[in-house]
Amino acid sequence: MRSIWNGAISFGLVSIPIKLVNATESHAVSFRQIHTEDGGRIRYRKVCELEDREVTQAEIGKAYEDADGSMIPITDEDLSQLPIPTARTIEIVAFVPEDRIDPLQMGSAYYLAASGAPAAKPYTLLREALKRSNRVAIAKFALRGRERLGMLRVVGDAIAMHGLLWPDEVRAPEGVAPEGGVTVRDQELDLADALMDTLGEIDLDDLHDEYREAVEEVVAAKAAGERPPEAREEAAPGKVLDLMAALENSVRAARESRDGEEAGPAEEAEVRSLPQRKTSSRRAPKETGGKKSTSTAAKKTAAKKAEPKKSTAKSGTARSTSTSSSRAGSASASASAKKTAAKGTAKKAAGRSTAKETAKSTGRSTAKKTASRRRSA
Repeated sequence: MRSIWNGAISFGLVSIPIKLVNATESHAVSFRQIHTEDGGRIRYRKVCELEDREVTQAEIGKAYEDADGSMIPITDEDLSQLPIPTARTIEIVAFVPEDRIDPLQMGSAYYLAASGAPAAKPYTLLREALKRSNRVAIAKFALRGRERLGMLRVVGDAIAMHGLLWPDEVRAPEGVAPEGGVTVRDQELDLADALMDTLGEIDLDDLHDEYREAVEEVVAAKAAGERPPEAREEAAPGKVLDLMAALENSVRAARESRDGEEAGPAEEAEVRSLPQRKTSSRRAPKETGGKKSTSTAAKKTAAKKAEPKKSTAKSGTARSTSTSSSRAGSASASASAKKTAAKGTAKKAAGRSTAKETAKSTGRSTAKKTASRRRSA
């Protein structure tokens, strides 16, 4: 990695030669300005106002604008001879716990690389001292024309430095918080805690820039002469009328989403079979063959009344016919019960045996009554 600054860390009487390297990089998609009518590039040219001509970078210097508008030239030599110790030195001024640093103060991050073999021993000494103390170093350094505040901490086997804003550069949050007294109930806090616990944690390495990916897809599609992908329509969020209901729905949705990701096929099948088990146990008595055998026997009895009187032998035949019809009805009930028994419940087997006994007893009693009526006639 290319260094952007060379200097030394001043650690008491110890001096550690280091190089400053950028610790972060931007992956954002950059655009150019063009003329919309013909697609020509729009460029910024550096023009001298007095001569009204474009100048090169070598002709450009620095100057301070005074209150009356006059320019006071400042050269790089003037800045290098500033009477401060931080011109080329990162001066450590204190060691404090890391939680003393307000994240609002943190800015750009840099890696401090040891410059040369002589810097290896003191560099390692400072790194191990920071590790063992569980503290960070507060330092002052000069970069890009001004003195800055920094925080040194250990990252892996390296020392990193975060640029810090000066305390007076952090604005107070005045007028940001809601005005008026707002009361939050314990039940609402409990639901908020439950929602946070349900959502759980996340590995930050799994997060990525979806906006950049979408922009790259649009650029690739237009470069290939294709139609850019259309945006997905998202449902507009409704108004929150009841905070408790919104929290409860959020907790429920988060749990269902997590359960759906963790549950396997066997669990889903078991959940779907529960309603069918209850329904089939209620319908089992209704699907017995008793009623069917009774109605069949009644029809055959009415038909036999219209015929002439027959012998006792025929009555016995009628009894066997009625019994066979009841057994046929029982067989149909048994077939229906077997289909239900495939779902594997013991209640259905009990309902099947009850249906058979009911069908047999009903058929026999109907045949006996028919025979007795014919004898009396």
